[in-house]
Amino acid sequence: MVSIRLSRGGAKKRPFYHIVVMDSRKRRDGRYLERLGYFNPMATGGESELNINLERINYWISQGAQPSDRVAKLIKTGRTTEATSTS
Repeated sequence: MVSIRLSRGGAKKRPFYHIVVMDSRKRRDGRYLERLGYFNPMATGGESELNINLERINYWISQGAQPSDRVAKLIKTGRTTEATSTS
């Protein structure tokens, strides 16, 4: 099964996550099919905390990819942020 999940990067005590599409049997930081954005929980100042390509997310979900629980929350946040910025 294909899943949309987080892949960890960054330094010790400074996590940075890429939102990726990968085979669910692969390890967390293993090879991925496509990178769809990033999540930076430690963002400060002018840095962006969340960047998601919603068009590609919708494509992968239509193909049967399952988002993880955390990624589903991030997608929901991204959609509401995009809706308010468009208005």
